Amino acid sequence: MNEYPERAIDLSICIVTYKARAQLRECLDSVRAQCAGMVYEVIVVDNHSDDGTLEMLRANYREVQLISLPENQGYTHPMNLALRQGQGAYLLQLNPDTVILPGSLQHLVQYMESHAQCGICTPKVLNRDGSMQWQCRRSEARPWDVIAYFARLSQLYPRDPRFSGYLMTYRDPDSLYEVEAVSGACMFIRRAVVAQVGYLDERYYAYQEDTDFCLRARRAGWKVTYLPTAHIIHYGAEGGTRIHPYHSAFEWHRSYYRYYSRWFAQDYFFFFNWLFYGLMGVKLVFAMLKILLSREKYPGTRKP
Repeated sequence: MNEYPERAIDLSICIVTYKARAQLRECLDSVRAQCAGMVYEVIVVDNHSDDGTLEMLRANYREVQLISLPENQGYTHPMNLALRQGQGAYLLQLNPDTVILPGSLQHLVQYMESHAQCGICTPKVLNRDGSMQWQCRRSEARPWDVIAYFARLSQLYPRDPRFSGYLMTYRDPDSLYEVEAVSGACMFIRRAVVAQVGYLDERYYAYQEDTDFCLRARRAGWKVTYLPTAHIIHYGAEGGTRIHPYHSAFEWHRSYYRYYSRWFAQDYFFFFNWLFYGLMGVKLVFAMLKILLSREKYPGTRKP
């Protein structure tokens, strides 16, 4: 009999990757460095990469639980595979093109431990130059917020909540507060939330699954919180987004259509809905043209 039973796992770190070997290696090195003193596990789901990702993981990260898929299955289904396998009291959705900065995981755990009603938490997410990545905490993306964002009214009036609601640029980026949604690039989840509302909705191939999950959690009574004392770097537009830019743009628009029609369409007059769907279609055409004419063939951190 083992006199000293193993401690329960504190944290399950779940990563979906596709052709992002170098970024994933940097991410996993930061996980190793920042998880000292924690009982944790790392689960990586690989979407049939052919860039040496599997060989790198097997040679250098034997502690990683690897799920290798026979084809690229997007984001939501692979992430659910990882989340279901995780045994931690907390589940962390993490993009492979991220770097966790010192103390951040400890800050997230400590906050969640002391705030029982907080079901989802996100750190302050930084671009590679250290600037704020505003997409890390945002609104639930109702029509006016989306229109104001893509019409660039939020850039013209960044401090006016009437126009900057989507990315909440009117809020202090260094203050703690509740938000409506956070980015799946780094989403820290209490296991009880998944037990209550379920996993990510696999009708989303990729995109909007994070906003959908946050909305479901809030409607179930959980709080979603932005914690600026924790920090990560998110490079953005690495892996699948860069490799398949047209598909990424198409899936973003299709996912938003599904998200809107599921949660918000019943709140608006049918004429407005059809007008809004038409605007989505026009925007998709412009997004495709922008990619076609762009030197860098990927949508980037600004949604396509």
